[in-house]
Amino acid sequence: MNRIRDLREDMDLRQIDVAKATGIDQKTLSNYETGKTNPDSYALIQLADFFHVSIDYLVGRLNIDIKDNKEIQNRLTSIQMEIENIKRLIQ
Repeated sequence: MNRIRDLREDMDLRQIDVAKATGIDQKTLSNYETGKTNPDSYALIQLADFFHVSIDYLVGRLNIDIKDNKEIQNRLTSIQMEIENIKRLIQ
């Protein structure tokens, strides 16, 4: 799961740092990052909570991280405002 590695590297953390914080063995974490093994549900929850992302984002089902409905609504409102601004510009 390269997304785990990407998130870890974005935070300038080593595997051992994530391992200590999540309780997941460093070798196991390495295996997740290289795709040798897949995390179980417990590990997915630990990693998603640690990185503050959704499990769907963590496993690659979503390309943007949206954890809750409030965040979705905020994004939609922002997009709607952008559309309204563009409409004003072209009228």
